[in-house]
Amino acid sequence: MGKRAVLGIIGGSGLYGLELENASWRAVKSPWGEPSDEFLVGESDGLQVVFLPRHGRGHVLSPTDIDYRANIDAMKRLGVTDLVSISACGSFREHLPPGTFVLVDQFIDRTFARQKSFFGAGCVAHVSMAHPVSPALAGHIAAACEAEGLKYKSGGVYLAMEGPQFSTLAESHMYRAWGCDVIGMTNMPEAKLAREAEIKYATVAMVTDYDSWHPHHGEVDITAIIQTVHDNAHHAAALVARLVKDYPRDFEPCPAGSDTALEHAIITAPDKRDPELLQKLDAIAGRVLGKTG
Repeated sequence: MGKRAVLGIIGGSGLYGLELENASWRAVKSPWGEPSDEFLVGESDGLQVVFLPRHGRGHVLSPTDIDYRANIDAMKRLGVTDLVSISACGSFREHLPPGTFVLVDQFIDRTFARQKSFFGAGCVAHVSMAHPVSPALAGHIAAACEAEGLKYKSGGVYLAMEGPQFSTLAESHMYRAWGCDVIGMTNMPEAKLAREAEIKYATVAMVTDYDSWHPHHGEVDITAIIQTVHDNAHHAAALVARLVKDYPRDFEPCPAGSDTALEHAIITAPDKRDPELLQKLDAIAGRVLGKTG
C-alpha cells in the first residue's frame, strides 16, 4: 500500500470549522511558537483531514500576529501532505467581482514584519518558489468548484501586503499596474513555509471587495466586506465538502516538485550545522537531514 494523502485546510475570515467524521480539536506543540488555534482532526470516507482557523476561533489574531511557522510546522507534524489555503481578498480586476473564487498560481510578497523561513544561521537552505502552487492540487480545487457551480477563475497573481490597514489609493493603482489580480494579508509567508516543509500548497482567494482603486466603489467598505465574507463562507464550506469527498485517497507526487523541495536545498556543511536548529527542524526537514547529516 502506497503513501496516503492527508488534506489540510487553513480557513481564513469566515471559515472557522468543518463537518468531519470522528472529529476532535487537538492541541499541537511546535518548537517555532504557538499555532493560531487547536487543529480539528477528522476524516471523510477514509481521507484524513486537518483543519486550522488561521485567525483562531472568534478571529482573535491579525494577519501580522499569526505565527505562520508554528502553523505550518504543526500541519507537518500532523502528517499533512496537501494544504489548501482559503483566504478573503480584494480584487484589482473588473472581471473578478465580489463573490468570485480565484485559484491563485503566483504571489508577490510585500510583507515585512514576519518570519519567512524555517532556515537561517546554522542551517541555510534555498527552495525554488518559481511555481509556488501545486498544479495538481489546484486542478482538484477547480474540479470541486465546477461540481458545486461556484464562480471561479483558475490562475491569478496574489499581492500579499502587511496590513492590518487596507491599501492607499496610490498603492492600489501601483499593484494593478504590476499585473496583480487580488490582494490579501495572509498567504505570505504561508506559501513559502509550506514549500520549505515539502507540503503541496494551493490558494482559494475569495473576493470580498474591489480594493480602493475602483472609481465606483471608492474606499473599502468594511460593512460590505463582512457581509460578503459571510456569503463566501457558505460557498467555501460547500467547496471544501466537495473537495474532501472527491479528493484522491492515495498521495499524488507534485508536478512542480513541492514534495521534494528540500532535496538539494540545504547547503550548510553537515559539520557546520547548528544542533539546536536541527532539532527544531525535525518535522520540516527530517527527510533530507537524515540523508546528509
